[in-house]
Amino acid sequence: MSAPESWYLALLGFAEHFRTSSPPKIRLCVHCLQAVFQFKPPQRVEARTHLQLGSVLYHHTKNSDLARSHLEKAIAQFEDVKFEAASLLSELYCQQNLVDSAKPLLRKAIQISQQTPYWHCRLLFQLAQLHTLEKDLVSACDLLGVGAEYARVVGSEYTRLLFLYSIHTENTRKLQEVHPLLTLCGQIVENWQGNPIQKESLRVFFLVLQVTHYLDAGQVKSVKPCLKQLQQCIQTISTLHDDEILPSNPADLFHWLPKEHMCVLVYLVTVMHSMQAGYLEKAQKYTDKALMQLEKLKMLDCSPILSSFQVILLEHIIMCRLVTGHKATALQEISQVCQLCQQSPRLFSNHAAQLHTLLGLYCISVNCMDNAEAQFTTALRLTTHQELWTFIVTNLASVYIREGNRHQELYSLLERINPDHNFPVSSHCLRAAAFYIRGLLSFFQGRYNEAKRFLRETLKMSNAEDLNRLTACSLVLLGHIFYVLGNHRESNNMVVPAMQLASKIPDMSVQLWSSALLKDLNKACGNTMDAHEAAQMHQNFSQQLLQDHIAACSLPEHNLISWTDGPPPVQIQAQNGPTTSLASLL
Repeated sequence: MSAPESWYLALLGFAEHFRTSSPPKIRLCVHCLQAVFQFKPPQRVEARTHLQLGSVLYHHTKNSDLARSHLEKAIAQFEDVKFEAASLLSELYCQQNLVDSAKPLLRKAIQISQQTPYWHCRLLFQLAQLHTLEKDLVSACDLLGVGAEYARVVGSEYTRLLFLYSIHTENTRKLQEVHPLLTLCGQIVENWQGNPIQKESLRVFFLVLQVTHYLDAGQVKSVKPCLKQLQQCIQTISTLHDDEILPSNPADLFHWLPKEHMCVLVYLVTVMHSMQAGYLEKAQKYTDKALMQLEKLKMLDCSPILSSFQVILLEHIIMCRLVTGHKATALQEISQVCQLCQQSPRLFSNHAAQLHTLLGLYCISVNCMDNAEAQFTTALRLTTHQELWTFIVTNLASVYIREGNRHQELYSLLERINPDHNFPVSSHCLRAAAFYIRGLLSFFQGRYNEAKRFLRETLKMSNAEDLNRLTACSLVLLGHIFYVLGNHRESNNMVVPAMQLASKIPDMSVQLWSSALLKDLNKACGNTMDAHEAAQMHQNFSQQLLQDHIAACSLPEHNLISWTDGPPPVQIQAQNGPTTSLASLL
């Protein structure tokens, strides 16, 4: 070994040792790589070192300007370096919301990478993803089509299927059209003969698409077989070793997601399902597992997708906590999402509407209705996603119903989410919720027969897809209506299963409401012991909710309810004002 090679390999070895230490020693890793330049290395070594420094700084530090400087120096050099540098640099641009800088960079790299199949495919995927983020689905599908044809020409059926799956995802937005297409894709994968790791990877891709489309449709019961297959598939792929069978075709080296990231993604869709179905303890269990896995991965890999996974997990568990009566914890996790979004302009632009929606839901839980309205109005301004828009409008309508004096605004909203006529989305869950909102309004207006019709429709839809929370809410509201009408037996038939289901979820507000009704029902029927037991339960739920309410409103993060413009506030001052009243029953 010549002297230059020995010093270079030694410095690389030290750099990698420091990078993979537990915890990583990134400063020492960077020093080792910077030391390479002191030896006036050959141009190829210099270019590769710039790439390595740019990669380490991008993935492990917040010094994006220095990372960008090194990557820009690497990109002007040799082909085996410039494509990887272009890929990383475009990611960095996107994180900084500089999409217009990323697109020409990727286009140029795509033009000159046709003799390098792996990078050509990867760069095409990246550029298609940028167009998708900008809602330019036509350009995205055109690029994916180019990728599919290129993969066919170079003989990579595996990569061709990845491109084709992606085309179906982008090109098919109507849920009723998606299911037959995904079924066809599933048959193609099952019949495909190839590398076992690639086959399982394709199956995970296919099943994730299938599960998320069912969840988008609010079909919580229908998705269960697919979700079970996905969970079994990720267990299988976890036992396979990547180096057992190396593909001979360079285009086959492309992976849509690393195996470790797939595991987190499967945890994530499981949490999404558990939250929609009302299995909130299960949602908590899988959130804990996923966040623990993410923490380990982020020690060695600060890939932007890991931060996205973390934010989506937190968004779902926050909603769970608001239901289970843990508002203070939910508020602290909302603040955590704010901190994550502060670190990435792109992450914030993708999740700003969701963040304001979560704050709106928190405001409802602590009875700050003016703030809730402001948060939901801000979220509506920031989103173009139809399902999220419908979810926000449904919750804003509930705010107006509680306030009782916003009739014009309320009827305008209800007209836009009419479940009987031109409902804006295909979601079964959201349509069932829209019937519930109509029933709630009719109840407050004293139109009980109309309310019962809407609520029975909600029950029919929620029972069909195991939407436990909507079922519990509908049952207790029907129970309340029958109690007002003096039909105590029918009221009891509604409230008892509502309480049982609410305890299973667990939903603190529905438990509070049900226990109050049970107390009054038993008192009216002369069941003194049962009335006393229900009164004790109601007292316990009231105390728990009140203590949590006071704890949440005392946190400095409570001031976030006033934030409606710009990026998340960096520092939150402590709240000195009086706390608000106990959250309303719904």
